[in-house]
Amino acid sequence: MSRLIVVSNRVPLPDEKGAPQAGGMAIALKAVLKKEHGFWMGWSGKVGAEDAPPQLTPVQDDGINYQLVDLSQRDQEEYYEGFANRVLWPIFHGRPDLAEYSEARRAGYHRVNKRFAELLNPLLRDGDVIWVNDYHLIPLAEELRKLGCRNRIGFFLHIPWPPADIFSTVPQYDTLLRGLSFCNLVGFHTDYDLSNFLECLDREEQGKRIEEGFYEAYQNEFRCGVFPISIDTANFESLAENAAHNERLLETYPRIAGYDIAIGVDRLDYSKGIEKRIVAFRDFLRSHRERVDKTMLLQITPKSRASIPAYGVVQKDVAELVGRVNGELGTVDSVPVHYINKSVGQSELAGLYRKARIGLVTPLRDGMNLVAKEYVASQDPADPGVLILSRFSGAARKLGAAMLVNPYDTEEMARTMEQALVLPLGDRIDRWRAIMTILREHDVHKWCSDFLSSLNRH
Repeated sequence: MSRLIVVSNRVPLPDEKGAPQAGGMAIALKAVLKKEHGFWMGWSGKVGAEDAPPQLTPVQDDGINYQLVDLSQRDQEEYYEGFANRVLWPIFHGRPDLAEYSEARRAGYHRVNKRFAELLNPLLRDGDVIWVNDYHLIPLAEELRKLGCRNRIGFFLHIPWPPADIFSTVPQYDTLLRGLSFCNLVGFHTDYDLSNFLECLDREEQGKRIEEGFYEAYQNEFRCGVFPISIDTANFESLAENAAHNERLLETYPRIAGYDIAIGVDRLDYSKGIEKRIVAFRDFLRSHRERVDKTMLLQITPKSRASIPAYGVVQKDVAELVGRVNGELGTVDSVPVHYINKSVGQSELAGLYRKARIGLVTPLRDGMNLVAKEYVASQDPADPGVLILSRFSGAARKLGAAMLVNPYDTEEMARTMEQALVLPLGDRIDRWRAIMTILREHDVHKWCSDFLSSLNRH
């Protein structure tokens, strides 16, 4: 019997400190894994001894089998913090100026991918389908093929794929292109990402279109497709409806009563445009002094990758900017920007989304950005808020009923905030309904089903 084998950098084990929060993708994949009796492989999040032989540790939780591997300190520094997050992440988000390349980091990235392949390959059976996720594991398919793996392999990129001129700033970038050619299916969020990927192949004089959706490169044939990831829409609707019974929110709501709230929820990352968003909110209040003391920006920004210098700079700059804005426009009774540096649970977050008149989702570059979809799904159908969305987020390719902005244009964002606050109820409902139709038809379960159906079909 065929099984689904999911491979990602981290696995969403519950109640594990530092583990990624189990979001919609994890929920969808867990449902499939239960049905198809496969397993999920990835880094345990633990750092083991440098000389310890690599091995997989099986764990079972809630009917799901996991295969976990520890990384050494060197692996973590070179593969995860190094090449994945100091080279690929900034370049794929259009910031090659922030990339910190070294040959040791590139070698560590490929070394860990090779180790993942060597650990996974003995566990595979004929007919197993392998689904590799994200930029940490681009070389994994090629490493598996070198070991004789003939199973179907799908790869999905959760971040944007950059234009060829930017992608080519990755040293030895052609090894990444070649690595993906060993997959049976390569999936992207948007048509822009797919177009950028094909442009990279063309630049290398490698891309040859066989038929619609099928390509040949590096003497391999594979399929490419667009699969926009989404959220567990029904779950967020339910969480928001039940928020009135959340004890923590019952304490919070009276404190924010009477305010028009604009909410931003982002990891602390230079790609999220947090500083420009705060500047735009400041400019909005400067232009509409009557809204001071009546309008609040609630910015929820959990820290991430604190060991990487660029993130420390962002944390310092954002905190100082918040202080300056609050110093200028705050009063004895209130401050305009409430800045929270920790995670908020899904139930509480859905309730806060529902109370916010504006959802501010303004990344400078993003693969999809599920916050935009969470915000809309959490709204009161009778009195919904308005989503202000960056044109450079993947979500903008489908959610055209949002108020789209250029996040580099802070004056435009400031004007759009005022437009959102005065938008008539009927217009707000029309925009909300248009987006919800998409979110209900194309939720995360549909995304998962579409990708696996495509992978199994060809």
